[in-house]
Amino acid sequence: MKKVWSILWRVLTCLVVLFGLFWFQLPPIHIKSGEFWRFVFNGIIACVIINGCAGIIEFIRDHKKGEVQVKGFTLSKLKTLPLALKIIGIVIAAMILLSLIFSLIGAQFFNASRYANLITLQDGDFSADVAELSMTQIPVVDRDTATRLGQRKLGEMNDLVSQFEIEDDYTQINFKNNPVRVTPLKYADFVKWATNSDEGIPAYISVNLTTQEAQLVRLKDLGLDNIRYARSEYFLRNVDRWLRFNYPTKIFGEVSFEIDEEGTPYWIASVIQYRIGFWSGEDIGGVVLLNAVTGESEYYDAGDAPKWVDQVYNESILFDQLRYNGLLSGGFWNSIFGQRGCVAPTDGYNYLAMDDDVWMYTGITSVTADESNVGFVLVNLRTKEARYYVQAGAEEYSAMDSAEGQIQEKNYESTFPLLLNVGGRPTYFMSLKDDAGLVKMYAYVDMAQYQIVGTGSSVNEARANYLKMLKNENIEAAPEVPEDTETVSGTVTAVASAVIDGNTRYYVMLGEDTRIHVLSASLSDALPFVKAGDTVTITYAGDTVTAVTVG
Repeated sequence: MKKVWSILWRVLTCLVVLFGLFWFQLPPIHIKSGEFWRFVFNGIIACVIINGCAGIIEFIRDHKKGEVQVKGFTLSKLKTLPLALKIIGIVIAAMILLSLIFSLIGAQFFNASRYANLITLQDGDFSADVAELSMTQIPVVDRDTATRLGQRKLGEMNDLVSQFEIEDDYTQINFKNNPVRVTPLKYADFVKWATNSDEGIPAYISVNLTTQEAQLVRLKDLGLDNIRYARSEYFLRNVDRWLRFNYPTKIFGEVSFEIDEEGTPYWIASVIQYRIGFWSGEDIGGVVLLNAVTGESEYYDAGDAPKWVDQVYNESILFDQLRYNGLLSGGFWNSIFGQRGCVAPTDGYNYLAMDDDVWMYTGITSVTADESNVGFVLVNLRTKEARYYVQAGAEEYSAMDSAEGQIQEKNYESTFPLLLNVGGRPTYFMSLKDDAGLVKMYAYVDMAQYQIVGTGSSVNEARANYLKMLKNENIEAAPEVPEDTETVSGTVTAVASAVIDGNTRYYVMLGEDTRIHVLSASLSDALPFVKAGDTVTITYAGDTVTAVTVG
C-alpha cells in the first residue's frame, strides 16, 4: 500500500507540473509544431527530475526510520540516477535526430520549386489596378505617429489614464473606406486588473491616418458591453489562453486586433499551415475570429474570411515567400551561383487601400543591385492575391533621401514611402517629421526619376509642386480631379501675404464671400502679382485648395 501511494503521489505531481507547463507555454497539440516538441521535452525532463527527487526523499525518510540500509540504497536506489541520465540523453538525441531529418526533408535544396510557388505573382497594370486617391484618402501618418496620437488621446481621459494603458497593436485596417489604425486598451498592472476585470476594458483607440484624428471609442457608445477577452487578462479570458483551450490543435501565428464595420472589436488569429515537408514552407491555412466582447469565435479557411477582415496574412510570412519566389524560381543552384534573374523584396513595406482591402506594398530589387528597383509588388493581406508591376526606378530609401535632401536645412526625417498613382505614374508619397515625431511637411517623389521631388506643408501643396516639376521635365501626367470639388470665382477685394515656416502664404478675399482663402505661392506663379480688382478662380477638394487661376 505504501508503494501504491508513492506511485500515485509521483503521477499526480507530474500531472500538475505538466499542466503548469501547458498553462504558461500554451503549445499546440500538433506533431508539426516545434513548440509542442519543446513542451514534450520539458515535460520529460520535469518528470525525470520529480521521480529522482522523490526516490532520494523516500530513501532519506526510510533510512531515518531504520527501514533501509545504506548498502541496499547503494546497490539499488542509486541505479536510478544513471538510468535517468540515460533517458534524458536518449530523448535529447532522438529529438535532435528527428529535427535534422524533418529539416532535411523540407530543405530548399530538394524543394526549390515548391518554395518558389508558395506565392503566385500575377502581372499587373498599375494605372488600371491602382486608382488615384483623392487628397482626403491619402494616409499621412505612420505607425509611430499614430502611436503618439493615441497616447495623447488617452492622456486626455482622466477617468481611464490611471487604470489603463494602450496595447501596442495599432493594426492598419480600412474602416468605412477610411485608412485607420486601431488598438485596444489594456489593464495597467495586476492590481488594476483585479479592480477592473469584472467590468472589462471600456474602450479602444482609433486613429484616422488621413485626418490625424485620434478617437477613444467607448463600447457603451456603440451599444456594446466592454471588452472581456484581452491580452492583459490573466486567466481563461486571456486571448492566447482562450484560443489554445478552445483550439488545442491549431498552430497560431500572429493575433491582431481589428473592428468590423459596426465598430465591434475582434481578435484575428491566423492559423499556420506547413506546405513543404514536415515543418517547412510556412503559410496561412485559416483564421479564427474571436469576438473580444462576447468570446464567441469562428474558424474560416484562408480566403473565406469576411470581407471586413483586413489582415489575415502577416508581413513576415509574405516577405519570406516573396524572397523564395525571387531567389528560387530558377532553381536552387542558380540562387547560389550565377543568380540569373534573382530578385528580392526591399527592406521595408507600407500599406495601400484598394477596393476596401489592405494591400502590402514593397519594392523588388535585383540581388546584385543596391539602390534601384526593377519593379514592385502589391499583396492583398486578406486573400494573398499578389500583383507584380515591372517598373524600373529608385528604391524606397533613395527616394527618402531625395525627399529629405530637398529640405535638408530643416533636418526632417522621412517615413517609409507609400506608393500612389499620380497621373498614371507610380509615385512615392511620404511624410516628413521633426525630432518630436510630428508631421511637418509632405513629399512626392517620382519612382522612375527620383530627382523629381515636390514638397509642401500640405498634401495638396506637395502634390501641386510635384506636378509642376513633372511639367518642367516635359513629363505628361493627367491627374484625375476628385469628385468632391468646389470652384470659387470672383473679384479680389483684399489680399495680404505672410511667410510661415519658410513658405509664402497669400490671404485673399473675393467679392461678397466672407471667407479668407489661404493660398500657397506654389499654386500659381501669378499669385505674387495679384491685387484688388483682379479676377481669381480657386478650386477646392474638400478643405484643400487644388488649383488657382488668375485672370
